[in-house]
Amino acid sequence: MAHYLKNITAVSRGLRKLRFFTKAPIFFMNPTRINPQNCSAASCWNNCGFLDRGGFGYSTSSVEANGLAAMRLEDGGKTHQEFLRWRNRGGIFHHLASIDPSSCIEVGAVVHSMAVLGADVHIGSGSVIGPGVAIGQSTKVGYNVALNNCTLGDFCIIHNGVCIGQDGFGFFIDEDGKMSKKPQNMYAKIGNHVEIGANTCIDRGSWRDTVIGDHTKIDNLVQIAHNVVIGKNCLLCGQVGIAGSATVGDYVTLGGRVAVRDHASVVSWVRLAANSCVTKDIVEPGDYGGFPAVPIREWRRQVAKHRISSKEVKIRPDCKL
Repeated sequence: MAHYLKNITAVSRGLRKLRFFTKAPIFFMNPTRINPQNCSAASCWNNCGFLDRGGFGYSTSSVEANGLAAMRLEDGGKTHQEFLRWRNRGGIFHHLASIDPSSCIEVGAVVHSMAVLGADVHIGSGSVIGPGVAIGQSTKVGYNVALNNCTLGDFCIIHNGVCIGQDGFGFFIDEDGKMSKKPQNMYAKIGNHVEIGANTCIDRGSWRDTVIGDHTKIDNLVQIAHNVVIGKNCLLCGQVGIAGSATVGDYVTLGGRVAVRDHASVVSWVRLAANSCVTKDIVEPGDYGGFPAVPIREWRRQVAKHRISSKEVKIRPDCKL
């Protein structure tokens, strides 16, 4: 037992020295029982899990050079050498990802290769950050979010279930009616201070990037198709649908369930009433409503006229009261 305690003391001193020189957090992950009757300093080292992260000034090679094996993920007896466990909240990241040390990746989240996470980024459980995704500083990503082929600016809030950067809905139809998929090779670019509500979908572009301007706020269950460009300081309420290649200017407000047809353009400083449908370009700032969307006063006159006509009672001449 004295020999056992002596070896444990030696390992503890070695860990403190390694932490001092490398500034690296040491983790005892997946520890195994140490048999006091068969214990050596080398076996104690091997029973310690060590987290490898290039952002702390050391890499896998430097860790292994010091006689320590980097902590790897195991699944069914297979060791996934490319994925590691993040020190803050226990999420999983690829060793080729670039992650700021202040970022938080919750358990169950996955960050793939070549992804870039800025300072103070928070990734919720169940979220997947795809290859090459870039996330700006202080951006918060909720639970079960899927990010692919996109960039997120600084100080954004991405709520639960959001999907950004997936392929848009585009197909070629030949003379026989057979459909083939259109290439979707562009990106989705989200500006700074953007908030995106739960279960909203933003598709990547096909011939131009899908763009969301700075300070734009998007409600839950909004669909933004490929190649859409939305300006800054816009407000999109729940269940808005914007078809492909539409362009929306700055300071535009879309009420609940507003629809914008493909390739339509909405000028800046426009407000659309709920359930409106934009079927052609809107070139003058102002308030609009109806299907198709017309200036708000005209739409109100239409509604009033319809209401009055529906209340009129027509009596046939031969009808006896």
